[in-house]
Amino acid sequence: MKIVVVGGNGLVGVKLAAKLRFRGHEVIAASRRSGVNAMTGVGVDEALSGAHTVIDVTNAPTFDEPEVIEFFKQSTEQLLAAGERAGVSHYLALSVVGTKRLQTSGYFRAKEVQERLVRYSNLPHTLVQSTQFFEFMANIIPPGGIMENVHLSPALVQPVAADDVAGILADLATMSPSRAITEIAGPESYRLCDLVQWVMYGYQDNRSVIADPEASYYGAILDDLTLTPGLDALVAKTYFRDWLNGYLSGPRQMPHVHHPNPVART
Repeated sequence: MKIVVVGGNGLVGVKLAAKLRFRGHEVIAASRRSGVNAMTGVGVDEALSGAHTVIDVTNAPTFDEPEVIEFFKQSTEQLLAAGERAGVSHYLALSVVGTKRLQTSGYFRAKEVQERLVRYSNLPHTLVQSTQFFEFMANIIPPGGIMENVHLSPALVQPVAADDVAGILADLATMSPSRAITEIAGPESYRLCDLVQWVMYGYQDNRSVIADPEASYYGAILDDLTLTPGLDALVAKTYFRDWLNGYLSGPRQMPHVHHPNPVART
């Protein structure tokens, strides 16, 4: 089966393409690096020609309005139109758990535009919403002096490993389109501020993390239901403590991840 992974050089895209190839599929990892620009449409028809399934795991290069809305609107319109021309049988788009509850954030207004376009398209589709990636916890540690406190929301999150998300997307790619939303989450819930504190300790960053209910998540104030999935979510297998132990035992370099689950700058 020919499967096109749009955003195939990103955090999830690389893992997803590798898993699909291991399962014997013909995989096109489409990105600007490979000459495919989903926003402008350059190279999209060629990449999707003969494809059975398209999986959109792209993310915007900026989270600021109006650019972020333009990115998701134009790229999704280009991909859906090309998918119709190519006769694609299954279109999957990766979004974020809680998108509808985060509409005070420009980024999530943009994700809602993307979701709406997919929902009302003519293509058989599945919308996939993931909770925050473990990999993003280190990326939201703000820079600052050694004595500065870090203010983060104490809201509940149920984060997931990017590798697990890639595995579940690979499973969904060979299933029938659901025309519904499928949620993916990790196996345990935590306080966002606690997760980030643990990562900071791992990096010997001894600043205190203050649980601040008014700390925003890219313009949105969180509560315990904002970012948590429903009861029917697909639950991944990797626990945060196991991921963190493996992560910190690797190269000690802070990641710079363009992630579909941004947390507010402090």
